[in-house]
Amino acid sequence: MSRIIEITSLSHEALTPYVRLTEAQLKNRLHPEDGLFIAESPVVIGYALDAGYEPVSFLMERRHVAGKAAALLERCPDAPMYTADADVLQALTGYPLTRGVLCAMRRRPLPAVEDVLKGARRAAVLEGIVDTTNIGAIFRSAAALGMDAVLLTPTACDPLNRRAVRVSMGTVFQVPWTFIGESRADWPERGLERLRGLGFSTCALALTDESVSIDDPVLARQEKLALVLGTEGDGLARQTIAACDFTARIPMAHGVDSLNVAAAGAVAFWQLAKWG
Repeated sequence: MSRIIEITSLSHEALTPYVRLTEAQLKNRLHPEDGLFIAESPVVIGYALDAGYEPVSFLMERRHVAGKAAALLERCPDAPMYTADADVLQALTGYPLTRGVLCAMRRRPLPAVEDVLKGARRAAVLEGIVDTTNIGAIFRSAAALGMDAVLLTPTACDPLNRRAVRVSMGTVFQVPWTFIGESRADWPERGLERLRGLGFSTCALALTDESVSIDDPVLARQEKLALVLGTEGDGLARQTIAACDFTARIPMAHGVDSLNVAAAGAVAFWQLAKWG
């Protein structure tokens, strides 16, 4: 069983990841080997443990120590566990704990694109998507609807952002993912060429006069297909659309011009991954 430590104030240094660090500070760009993220709820924390992430500490309501978090604590006997009653924790942190259980975990080095795509036939590429809710929802759809991998361009949101992890229901730990490039210069031309070099055809999801329907058989026939989704509001960059092998659209009714990117991704994943 983890060491149980009662807390009564915010002065305890071990609480810093939970209450004093921003997402950028948790990520620690200058020293990525020291980077952390926060996972919430026993289910999500369990998925992260299954994926091999190392727990640093737990923060939870006292009632969960011998309750729904007991199995997690048994799995992590060396991780300290900080606890208090729910009203005390809310007063300390300024917000109620989601499902009463948090875990600070160590980040891991990101895998290479080539490793993430090894054996993959269907991949999603997220260009500049920055909304954490959309990132989480896209990962959840990718996991549920059979996508093999997710790639993010350098300007996209970190999938280990606390809200993104929560919205994904832990699927960020189930679908292989990484960033395709480290700077703006790595996308789109270099990134798309990298995908082609790995045998992938590329399909931009966009509304253009040259687009085909998402259920066009030409897409289904592609042995390996990377579906590229664009940022909120502006969608994909023109140069990205022009550089992709195909452009596809989702047919709309009632004069609706488009879907939220997470909803559009779910529709496209279902249509294209089922052929994979």
